[in-house]
Order: sequence, then C-alpha cells, then structure tokens
Amino acid sequence: MQLSFLAPLFERRGPWATVYFDPAQKDESGAKRRELSVREACRNLEEEGADAATVQAVREALTSIRPADAPAGTAIFATGGEVVLSLSLSRPPQRQIARWTALPRLTPLLELSAQDPVCLVAYIDRTGADFELRGATGPQDAGQVAGRRWPVHRTASSDWSERHFQLKVENIWDHNAREIAEALSSAYAESGADLVVLVGDPRERPAVRDKLPEAVREVTVETEHGGHAAGSFSPALEEAVEQARRDYTRRRIEEALDRFRAGRSGTGGPADAVEGVPALVEAVREHRIDTLLIRPDGSDLARETWAGNDPDQVAVRRTDAQILGEGDPFPVRADDALLRTAAVTDADVLIVPPSDGEGRGDVPAGGLGALLRWTYASAG
Repeated sequence: MQLSFLAPLFERRGPWATVYFDPAQKDESGAKRRELSVREACRNLEEEGADAATVQAVREALTSIRPADAPAGTAIFATGGEVVLSLSLSRPPQRQIARWTALPRLTPLLELSAQDPVCLVAYIDRTGADFELRGATGPQDAGQVAGRRWPVHRTASSDWSERHFQLKVENIWDHNAREIAEALSSAYAESGADLVVLVGDPRERPAVRDKLPEAVREVTVETEHGGHAAGSFSPALEEAVEQARRDYTRRRIEEALDRFRAGRSGTGGPADAVEGVPALVEAVREHRIDTLLIRPDGSDLARETWAGNDPDQVAVRRTDAQILGEGDPFPVRADDALLRTAAVTDADVLIVPPSDGEGRGDVPAGGLGALLRWTYASAG
C-alpha cells in the first residue's frame, strides 16, 4: 500500500486525535449505540488531554456519519480544532479506538483498509474504453479512449466485396485494440496503479492485453463480467474486481516474505532486508526502505522511539533525536514513527499475517521489518 493519500497528516504538527469508529446498525438501537460511542470516544480524548476545540470537531464529525455512507466504519484524524482527514474503512474495527497522541495512529488503518491495491479497471468494447481507478479513496475517473467507429461489425456474406469489407473491419478492430492498449499503458503509468482489470468485449479484451507492454501485461487480469455499455454494472463484476485485488495482495505478501527471508543476513555481510527497531530507524532515516513490513501482533510496534517535527527525526534514544537537530523530541510508538517517514519517502507498506502460534508466520521478528532500496552493510 502506498500512503500518499495520508499526506495531509504529515503537513501539520500534532498532537493528533485518532478515532476508529463503527457507526453500528441503521435501526433505533443502532442509533442509540452510535450516540454512546461518540460520547465514549470524546471522553477518552478529553481524558488523554485533547483540547476542547479538537474534541468538538471530532464530536461533530462522528455525529454526522451516516451508516449508509460508511457501513464498515470510519477513521478520523483531527488536530488544531479541525478534522484533517476522514476515511471509510473496509472492515469494522473490533473495538473502538480513540487516542490523543503526538503522531496519528496509523497501523489500525492499514489493517482495516484491507491494504487494497490501486486497481485500474478498463471497460472495453471494439470502439474504445473507459478507465476507472479504484483505491483507498474510492473510485475515480481515469480517462477514456475512442478508436475508429466505422465499420466495426462483420457480415456473414462470402462475396468478395464483403470479404474485403470484413478484412477492413478486422483491421479496425486491431487498430482500436492498439489504441486502447497505448492509452491504458499511459493511464497505468500516470495513475501509479498496482494492477489492471480488463472488462468487456470477449474478443477485444485479449487483443488489448496482447498489445500491452510486458510489465503491464504481467499485472493484468480479465473478467467476463460487465462491459463498456452504460448499465453494465453487476455484483459479479464487483466481486471479480475485488477478487483480483485480493489475489494481487496475497501474491505480493508471499513474494515479499520470500524476499525478506532470503535477504536477511546473519553473518555480518550485506543484507537486502532488516528487522528490529534500531536497524529500521537507521534505514528509514536514510530513505533506504523500499517496503515496510508490519505484523500487527508484533511486540516491537509499541516500542518507544523518539521523534521530532521533521519525519527524518526519529531515533531509538532521546539523545540521538537531539543530535538530529530536534531540541525537544517526543516519545512515540515505533510503528507510528516508521509509517510517517515511510509515507513521505514513498515507501510501500505491507501488512503481513500474524503468527499462527506454531512458529510459522512470525516473520519479521518483533513484527517490524523492511526490504531495502539498496544493499545494507550490517554493522554486526
């Protein structure tokens, strides 16, 4: 998951109110539970020292949430008397979280947002395509392309002139497929999408896919559900797109963990992966983290680190943070500090499965690790 959508949180100084809120059901009892949940969240923030203006901003935001708009829940981040960011969740929180901390609490957001990859959906027919981007902030229009429109239909005649006409149709189909593939490749590069889903005409889909550059073709899947025409939306199409996103995430996690295991070095030699808070703090300060791995049940996530207002000012000890130029560093959770710096350095973040209790799935040790952008020479 890329965290660029969280940029507003790193452009402001804290402290921050972070609330993960489940709006409950739509019935009368649900409305009563929502009211009690709002009171509880605001009371928790007050007890932790939040200022009155920020608590009021949170109260108003929570009260205005309608279950139909965010059925799985909402994450709210507020400071300085205003809500800076409000995001819908993919899954409801198991328990309400309301915290007042120096940095926003972000790991629950990654868990509850299902670390959805950014997906570029291409709705195709023989005359063109519409592109839609799907990510953490919801669906967005990503452009369209129109090919040649005449002639696009073949006939059943065997007459020479008709065969010539059919050849012309075939040429236009091929031309349009090439036009769509070129536009789709550009949209993929410009959008920063992780994968592509081709929807629509069963003949044109493979024709377009075959003309995509290899790098794009490798992350492209097709579905027979839906189409380019208006009204072609269907639950089957939505499920196919979501399944493609889930499959992509599963493969990415498996590949990342394989790379992580292979990249660790226990001999003091060069390593392409690191784990443990001290090594990660050093790597993130130097912008060497390519992918930050977080196992939510790891003990290192809550380990105390020290940070300053600059995202690069993160250290294991308070004195180290002062050496980095922060005269008054503040204590923060390790995962919050690492996520802030990872976000502003365009690092990727993956939530990996928790330990299964039998010695499997306990990578990275302590719950925090990283794949590096360039080789790291261990100091051990």
